[in-house]
Amino acid sequence: MTRIFSGVKPTGHLTLGNYLGAVRRWADLDQHRADALFCIVDLHALTVDHDPGRVRRLSRQAATLLLASGLDPELCTVFVQSHVDEHARLSYLLECVATDGEMRRMIQYKEKAALERARGGSVRLSLLTYPVLMAADILAYGSDEVPVGDDQTQHVELTRDLAVRFNQRYGHTFVVPRATRPEVAARVMNLQEPTSKMGKSDDVGPGVVYLLDEPDTVRKKIMRAVTDSGQDVAYDPENRPGISNLLEILAACEGADPETLSGVYESYGALKKDTADAVIELLRPLRERHKRLCADPAYVEGVLRDGAERARAMARPRVDAAYAAIGLLPPTG
Repeated sequence: MTRIFSGVKPTGHLTLGNYLGAVRRWADLDQHRADALFCIVDLHALTVDHDPGRVRRLSRQAATLLLASGLDPELCTVFVQSHVDEHARLSYLLECVATDGEMRRMIQYKEKAALERARGGSVRLSLLTYPVLMAADILAYGSDEVPVGDDQTQHVELTRDLAVRFNQRYGHTFVVPRATRPEVAARVMNLQEPTSKMGKSDDVGPGVVYLLDEPDTVRKKIMRAVTDSGQDVAYDPENRPGISNLLEILAACEGADPETLSGVYESYGALKKDTADAVIELLRPLRERHKRLCADPAYVEGVLRDGAERARAMARPRVDAAYAAIGLLPPTG
């Protein structure tokens, strides 16, 4: 059976972009067709300055939202990265296979390091090496597929390179995974800056729709979305990014084609109204399930505990094999 691994980083509240670009597909498709693992990758949240209490709160919230989105612990494995030691164990081995040049060519490292320096901060070593930890996340489980957005494709390519290199040097140990992407709304853009991704980490303003936003807040943000010059509603992501983003969001909500939808509307206002209605209805059941799960924290804790046990059992044999292959003496006793 195909094995899938993907994760979400608890550096901010989950957004509409996270849901349309990844989480909905996990719930509607991936958990039903494959042996799927979905992880709260909390170790990745430590690569920049952070509040420890906030990371814990966001980790719990992310787990609760994944379950509210429809992930079923009877069908898939939901767990927290730091609860499974094999991630960190394997990460160091892969650091011994990766090169400094590969790390410094990572686009996200360049962007995040530049932002950190612009703020007058120092760049943590973990920011440079976290793509190797991401590779360990994937390779520890023998993952065949990694559902990702466009901005993570480079990291999956690095993972493939490290797997091939390790296998060639030390014997076949790892499955070489491939990235998979949804056809529509793989990258939902910021409503106020439609050339930038709707990210959960960097923006707390009106351009980001959060999954737990109240309906009135969702409507206000979408109705105030930046549009483009001109009055015609046309799907042209390169030249009309604002309108195209709204069309992609509406298309993803309704299972339609954004280019086809562009021919339905004669005004920006009508498109915004229908997009707001569609997003509110899409998120309504999720918000209701989230409220019920928050009232039963013991259930969420049990899911994460059981998920970590299953994940550990899957990862340990392969990581132990990697330790042996690379030349480490096995423990005695």
